[in-house]
Amino acid sequence: MSDQITLTVDGEQREVAAGTTGAELFFDNRDVVVMRVDGVLRDLDRALEAGTAVEAVTIGSPDGLNVLRHSTAHVMAQAVQQLRPDAKLGIGPYITDGFYFDFDVAEPFTPEDLKTLEKMMLKIVNQNQKFARRVVTEDQAREAMANEPYKLELLGKSSEADTAGEGVSVEVGAGEITIYDNIDRKSGEAVWCDLCRGPHLPNTKLISNAFALTRSAAAYWLGSEKNKQLQRIYGTAWPTKEDLKAYQERIAEAERRDHRKLGAEMDLFSFPDELGSGLPVFHPKGGIIRKAMEDYSRKRHEEAGYEFVYTPHITKGHLYEVSGHLDWYRDGMFPAMHVDETRDPATGEVTKPGQDYYLKPMNCPMHNLIFRGRGRSYRELPLRLFEFGQVYRYEKSGVVHGLTRVRGMTQDDAHIYCTREQMKDELTTTLTFVLDLLKDYGLDDFYLELSTKDPEKFVGSDEVWEEATRTLAEVAEASGLELVPDPGGAAFYGPKISVQARDAIGRTWQMSTIQLDFNLPERFELEYQASDGTRQRPVMIHRALFGSVERFMGVLIEHYAGAFPAWLAPVQVLAVPVAEAFNDYMRQIVDRLRAEGIRAEADLGSDRFPKKIRNASKEKVPFVLIAGGDDAEAGAVSFRYRDGSQDNGIPVDEAVARIVSAVRNREA
Repeated sequence: MSDQITLTVDGEQREVAAGTTGAELFFDNRDVVVMRVDGVLRDLDRALEAGTAVEAVTIGSPDGLNVLRHSTAHVMAQAVQQLRPDAKLGIGPYITDGFYFDFDVAEPFTPEDLKTLEKMMLKIVNQNQKFARRVVTEDQAREAMANEPYKLELLGKSSEADTAGEGVSVEVGAGEITIYDNIDRKSGEAVWCDLCRGPHLPNTKLISNAFALTRSAAAYWLGSEKNKQLQRIYGTAWPTKEDLKAYQERIAEAERRDHRKLGAEMDLFSFPDELGSGLPVFHPKGGIIRKAMEDYSRKRHEEAGYEFVYTPHITKGHLYEVSGHLDWYRDGMFPAMHVDETRDPATGEVTKPGQDYYLKPMNCPMHNLIFRGRGRSYRELPLRLFEFGQVYRYEKSGVVHGLTRVRGMTQDDAHIYCTREQMKDELTTTLTFVLDLLKDYGLDDFYLELSTKDPEKFVGSDEVWEEATRTLAEVAEASGLELVPDPGGAAFYGPKISVQARDAIGRTWQMSTIQLDFNLPERFELEYQASDGTRQRPVMIHRALFGSVERFMGVLIEHYAGAFPAWLAPVQVLAVPVAEAFNDYMRQIVDRLRAEGIRAEADLGSDRFPKKIRNASKEKVPFVLIAGGDDAEAGAVSFRYRDGSQDNGIPVDEAVARIVSAVRNREA
C-alpha cells in the first residue's frame, strides 16, 4: 500500500500508484489536454503528489482553448524561424479567440508569407512533436536563449515579464524558470524551444488542422512606444474544423457589421485627418441618430428624478490633485496647458507665475464642486446629478478604434449622492434603471462583472473598500444575473459593477458601469446636515449608462448592422413615386408625416424606380411608401417593409397611423 497515494479527482477520492501522471490518470478521455492541480494548470505529464486535488481540463473548455492557442502560437513561432532563420522571438500569448506572436524581422510579413507559414505549421502538427517542459537555472536559460535578445531581456524580470506575456511568458518571478522544447518523435531530440511558463498540449497532433493565421501588424516590444517596433502575427485555433469554420463565419459577419464601414456607407460620421486621431465628427444623419439616443435618455432620466448639470471642458490642475487623477490617471490625460504666466519684456524673468490647465478626463470632480457649492441637507438626498459631459483621454494611437475607442467622447455621466442607509436601495434602483434603459435600445442579454481593488492602485482604507465591495456584490447577486469576478479591475477610488451586454452575433461589450465611492467625498470634504443636526459625509455612486455616446453608437450600429429600429433611424420613411407624375402626391404624404414629427423624405430624383428601391434598401430605411396611378386614385400607398415584404393599397390615413405608432412606441 506504500506505493499507493490518494488523490481527489474531479471531486472524488481515488487511490492511484505513486508517480502517476495526469496523462495516465485521464488516458481514457482524449479530450483532456491539461489538468488543474490544486487550482493551478499543469501539463499532463507532471507526476501527481498525494493529497492533491486534480481536475480534468478538456480542449473545448475556456482553459483548454487557451492552452490549445498558446501551443499553436509556439508552432507558429517554430515555423517562422524555419522560414526566416534570423527572426528573433518576442512574446506569444493566447488572447480572446486566438493568439499572437511578436518577431523582430528585417521585413514585414506579407499575406503570402502567412499562407506559407500555415502550410509549414501543418507539417509540424502532423509530425506529432511533443511539448516537453524542463526547469532550468537562469544561467541555463541564458545559454539556451543566447541568440534571443528579447527573451534574455525578460530574464531577471518577474511580474513585468509576466504581464508583458499576458500571463503566459516566463515564470522567473515564481522562483522557477521553465523552457518548453518541441521534441521530434523519431530522433527524440529537441528541434525548437522557447522560454515559457506553459502549460502546453501533450503534443502538436492535438492542434489538428483547425487553425488559421489571420493577419500581421506592427507592435512595439512590451507595448511601449519607446521600444523597437516588431512584427506581430495573429492567428486562431479551435478544437475542430467545424469550430474554426463557425468562428470564421462570425468574423465575416462582424466585418459586414463593422461600424466604421457602415458609418461611411450610411454617411453617419468621419475622422478627418485635420482633427487628429480618435476625434470624430458626426454628419447630419449621424447627428440625427445621436440626438434621438440622447433625447430619449434625457426623458428617462428626468422621469427617474435626475437633475441636469453642465461643466466646462477644461480646469485648473489643482482639481485633479484633490481628486487623485494626477496621481493615478495622469498617463490617460492630455498634457497640461500652462497659461496666465507673464514675463518681464526686458529681462524675460517671470513676474507672474502661470497655472496648469487640463482637459477634463472625468466629470466627477466637477460634480463634487456642484454638491459642495452650498450647504446640503439630508432631505435633498439622494441627489442625482446628470450630464452629457465632453471628456478627453489620451488613448495611444495604436488602440484608437473607430467610435469604440476615441480621444474625445461624451459621457452620459451621473453622480448620485446619498446616505449610507440609502446606498444599497439606490444601487439596486440604479442597476434596474440601467438594465431597463439598455433594453429600450435593443440590448437584452446581460451578465455582470464585479471589479475589485487593485492592491497597488487605490486610495482609502481596506475597511471602506470591503464595505463597498460587499454592498455591490449583494446588489449584483440580487439581480439574478450571472456575476463574474474581475480582480484588481476597479478604479482607484472604488469598486464597480460593469454591465456586459451580448450583441446580435454574441459578442460581449462592456456597457454601463456603477461605482460605489466613499473616498472622493472624503477628499473633497463633502458634507450634508443629518436629521440629528450633525455633519455627515455622503456616499457617492458613479454611473455611466452608455459609457460614452460615441462608443454606444458604434455598438448599436454593429448590433443592428446599420438597420436601426424606426425610432432611431435617420430617415424613417422614404416615399418613392412609380413615375414623375406622382411626385406631388408623394410630397403631400411626406408633408403629413413630417407634421407628425416623422423623419420622412421623398425620392424625386431622376433614377429609375427599381434603382430607387435598391437605394432605399441599401440605406436601410425602415418604411418605404410607393404610389402609382391606382394608389393615387384610391388615396392609398403600397407599404414596403425593410425585410422586403409589402402591403398594397393601404389608405394613406392608415399608413400614417402605422408609422406614427411604430416610431412613438418603438415597435419597429
